[in-house]
Amino acid sequence: MSTTPPDHADDGDDGDRPLIPEGIIDRLRADPVRAPETLALAAADQHAPSATVWLDQMRREFRMGPEELAKRAKRRHATLARFGGAATGLGGWVTVVPDLVALAWIQSRVVFYVAGAYGFDPYDPMRPAELLVLQGLYPDPAEARAALDGTGTPVASAFVDKKITDSQDRKLTRTLMNMVGKQMGTRVAGRLIPGVASVFNAVSNERDTRAIADRAIHFYGG
Repeated sequence: MSTTPPDHADDGDDGDRPLIPEGIIDRLRADPVRAPETLALAAADQHAPSATVWLDQMRREFRMGPEELAKRAKRRHATLARFGGAATGLGGWVTVVPDLVALAWIQSRVVFYVAGAYGFDPYDPMRPAELLVLQGLYPDPAEARAALDGTGTPVASAFVDKKITDSQDRKLTRTLMNMVGKQMGTRVAGRLIPGVASVFNAVSNERDTRAIADRAIHFYGG
């Protein structure tokens, strides 16, 4: 049994990139205010199985303790965020929302991986609540869980009104920026400048993903 995972375990190629659920962007646009809760619930459905499989594999094949597993998850997702950032920002406002959703999706997954690394069940219903706390959106998991319990039913308007206005996209952009640790203004501008956006996104995406991973490590690892 090897004690060290291969170097490519953290290279974050496209085969490892978590897929965003079909239709999720339309649901977020239909109700921008509840975008964090909608994403958190979707993340729980998809990331809990993924985290369980990855952790089982790493524990079975390599002798890794909780801290090492958590740090590996951090590196893995920071790399994914960096590579994803380098490929985004080329479409101006048209792609800002999809780009931010993709980043939020990667950041949500690292929280589930870190939680599992420290022995917390990825399937526990408190995991998505803790995600919202780690994103700085709620003061405690209990309040976040209460908010999630009020958003368990799909938003009906997502299936009725298909016309999305600029104001809705801008509201959603602000919400997503708050989720992934970014500020409006200069950070949005940096994402839209031709020739700068790819580098800007790669650097800022990796930094912000490492930051939420560090918060998760502190939260679950003590």
